[in-house]
Amino acid sequence: MKRSLASSLYVYFFKRLIDLLVAFIIFTVLSPVFFIVVILLAIANSGKPFFFQSRPGKKERIFKVIKFKTMNDRKDKNGELLPDADRLTGIGRFIRKTSLDELPQLLNVIKGDMSLIGPRPLLIEYLPLYSEVQKHRHDAMPGITGWAQVNGRNAISWQQKFDYDVWYVNHISFALDFRIFFLTIRNIVKSEGISSETSATMEKFRGN
Repeated sequence: MKRSLASSLYVYFFKRLIDLLVAFIIFTVLSPVFFIVVILLAIANSGKPFFFQSRPGKKERIFKVIKFKTMNDRKDKNGELLPDADRLTGIGRFIRKTSLDELPQLLNVIKGDMSLIGPRPLLIEYLPLYSEVQKHRHDAMPGITGWAQVNGRNAISWQQKFDYDVWYVNHISFALDFRIFFLTIRNIVKSEGISSETSATMEKFRGN
């Protein structure tokens, strides 16, 4: 999609500057909350407050996403991890409800792995399952929040989520990012879209 000059300047220059400035300010302001959550999760998860996982970013470049660890590592008799709903801790449930589990990703933004706003970075195993259209979600930097998140997050279908992601990539602008930022704050306050209708988090994507 051909962009206007103003849109191009925003996408290739100003968006990164705004990401750095806003991420640094938010992290600084919320640093007391960050350290309190680290302590509580370290207690709940046997000294493991963080969760690191490889995810594909822009142009499918792999990076390590940082999140708070909201689920324990309990396994069944066969050594397999229990379902998400059974492993979600009490403090983890609260952290998910308030979206504090995303807070460490501000470090990913500062590092340059992510943007504040963009398609969410999903699992590497999903890469071969995308249609040619869905692959365009990787034409932009992944984000902590995005157009799909403010339009349902985990409560919408995968197809809807990808449609929103690709639409966003084709229409990135300062005005759209500004709107998503404040809709995200609204959704956090209202605790909307945290879970899907059938699971504690979101069912795995199985392909089209």
